[in-house]
Amino acid sequence: MRLKNKVAVVTASTRGIGAAIAETFAQEGAKVYLAARNPERAQAMIDRLTKEGCSVSYVYNDAYKQETYKSMIEETVEKEGRIDILVNNFGTSDPTKDLDIKSTEYDEFLRTLNANIGSVFLASQAAISHMAKNGGGSIINISSIGGSVPDISQIGYGTSKAAINYLTKLIATQAARDNIRCNAVLPGMTATDAVMQNLTQDFQDFFLKHTPIKRMGTPENIAQAVLYFASDESSYTTGQILEVSGGFGMPTPVFGDMIEMKNRR
Repeated sequence: MRLKNKVAVVTASTRGIGAAIAETFAQEGAKVYLAARNPERAQAMIDRLTKEGCSVSYVYNDAYKQETYKSMIEETVEKEGRIDILVNNFGTSDPTKDLDIKSTEYDEFLRTLNANIGSVFLASQAAISHMAKNGGGSIINISSIGGSVPDISQIGYGTSKAAINYLTKLIATQAARDNIRCNAVLPGMTATDAVMQNLTQDFQDFFLKHTPIKRMGTPENIAQAVLYFASDESSYTTGQILEVSGGFGMPTPVFGDMIEMKNRR
């Protein structure tokens, strides 16, 4: 029960990595607010976790409506009297439009940046004053390995995630005086429904070829890293950018080819 008596808000938390984070927090004793646009999908999670003895509620957040970031925090604080943990999990990109520097429309580039960076800025800004009144808190931003390792496509997504990594350090620096920590977790290829349904097997195999731990991550792998930053176990840790990617991007760029050559011998 590492989060007992803590109040947490997790954005985009009704499926994938966000759902795994919310469930892990609830099982560790937190009162968790699922911040999402779809109340029906949230209710299905609430019903299941409540039967397990967890405390989970819904709060409305539409990632594309700026005013809902402030309202989700204020509603949570009004009901609970505090907020201790904020997980900025929302992220978006349209891979059919978010392409390379030659092909991406400027408006699409800005749309991706505004959605991804704005979600972190607005939610964090709304939460910090309340956390300060409570004596501190923890903000965890879900970034991406794509913010550290340049790609041949999705220029808006990669740029936005790189900006979130830097924004994490800025928040950590500027909020530390109020005992508020801010860290980021950078997932690699993770076996969510979206990934499994939208990425071809050839692409998955190619990606894993360059991943030292030769498997996809699971949403639970990401959730466990986030749990560390949310808990008091990381009370002296802030401004950290933690890659949870199986080592993707770490070794020599010819890693995958060298392993194949060695296996053929």
